[in-house]
Amino acid sequence: MSRFLYLISPSKINQSFYKDLDEVLCSRKVKYFQIRFKKYSRSKILNISKQVKKITKKYKVKLIMNDFPVLVKKINADGCHLGQSDGSIKNARKLLKKNKIIGITCHGSKKFVLNAIKEKPDYIALGSFFKSRLKPKAKKAQKNLIKWTKKRTNLPIVAIGGINNKNYKSLIRFGVNYLAISSYIWNNPRLKPNEAIKKFKLK
Repeated sequence: MSRFLYLISPSKINQSFYKDLDEVLCSRKVKYFQIRFKKYSRSKILNISKQVKKITKKYKVKLIMNDFPVLVKKINADGCHLGQSDGSIKNARKLLKKNKIIGITCHGSKKFVLNAIKEKPDYIALGSFFKSRLKPKAKKAQKNLIKWTKKRTNLPIVAIGGINNKNYKSLIRFGVNYLAISSYIWNNPRLKPNEAIKKFKLK
């Protein structure tokens, strides 16, 4: 099974989170798992990350920290994801080892894409392509930006924003390499996480 999903953590965890994560990663569809907690302290994020790392390691999933290159070093995660206001790729590279993954969000901006290409990240995230519960105020990106970006770089492209079982195939047709998902897996009113992940298929 090709690993084509970039799974982002729920905004807060419940008692079943670690069990659910194990069952979701067992699908072997997830390439990256990003830890993204905006309302937790760094010490709490650190404790959660240590537990998560045991599970991602078990299934050979790349563990990515949102925002904090320092925490990447502390738990020896596989890399970090930067927003446009989270510091430069250059500074993150100085702090981390050469083999660490660094990705960056470029939203729907050609300018951000061109700037990112110069800094040589390991992947570029584009979106939001659909209305997102995780980021309800995010600006909408046009799907043509995917093709425009692919003409200018061979870097992997991660599509983000409101992706679910009904709209993901259109993004694959435009040429994205990975689909970032979160709410559809963790906050699905009809399906448990291990059932929701089954709805994503490459064919």
